[in-house]
Amino acid sequence: MIKRVILALLAVAVVAIGIVVTLPDWRSDRVPTVQGWVEADLIFVSPDESGRIETLKVREGDQITVGMPLFTLDDDLQRADLAQNEAAMKNAQQGYERAQQLLKTNAGTQKTYEDADAALRTAQARLNSSQTRLARRRLASPVAGTVQQVYFRPGEMVSAGRPIVSLLPPGNIKLRFFVPETKLAEIAIGTTVEARCDGCVSAVQAKVSFISRAAEFTPPVIYSTEERAKLVYMVEARPDEPEKLRVGQPVSVVLPANGAPK
Repeated sequence: MIKRVILALLAVAVVAIGIVVTLPDWRSDRVPTVQGWVEADLIFVSPDESGRIETLKVREGDQITVGMPLFTLDDDLQRADLAQNEAAMKNAQQGYERAQQLLKTNAGTQKTYEDADAALRTAQARLNSSQTRLARRRLASPVAGTVQQVYFRPGEMVSAGRPIVSLLPPGNIKLRFFVPETKLAEIAIGTTVEARCDGCVSAVQAKVSFISRAAEFTPPVIYSTEERAKLVYMVEARPDEPEKLRVGQPVSVVLPANGAPK
């Protein structure tokens, strides 16, 4: 009886081993996929000088083109400065013309003429600066794209260099994901990857544009081969159809399956 039980157990073990041997290696056939998300390089538009916002021409989500008005700021100080420099320019022009006439009649000196010429050039430079300062109180879009966010509203004071609106050109959308150290040799700049997301009708192709040279989540000291397997490197890719993606959207990035960069 005992022998029969032992033989039965051996038969079951042999059958089980045979099944394991014949089962396919699903892990080796699985397409290499990593998790990532959608990011964007925003364009921040800010004033050169502090001031109060007078008008706001756009809202979040607006489609804009190059040169489209974005906002205006109060320009009382700039207009006053322009008027002052216009008067100085007029006086400098008169002084230059007078010195020029005196030099022609030998009643004036060369130095007087040169001083008047220098004063005229200085006045012209200050006038140009005043005109530029006044013109920049009305800011227009430097790029075409979408208004991503408005940070201030009409009536609010804004300091110099503080963004009032942020713009998102379509070409500034990118995928960011992390690749294990073991897969790093399989990608390169220009490698094509595929992004998939829950809300995407179809996959989006993207080309790798950046690979970090520094590892992330790295232990202070590499003690073993197992620790090296924890190394990951940040990678960025530019999608061919950025309009299908949204900033902050999680995506699954499919890496090349043939083991070589494309």
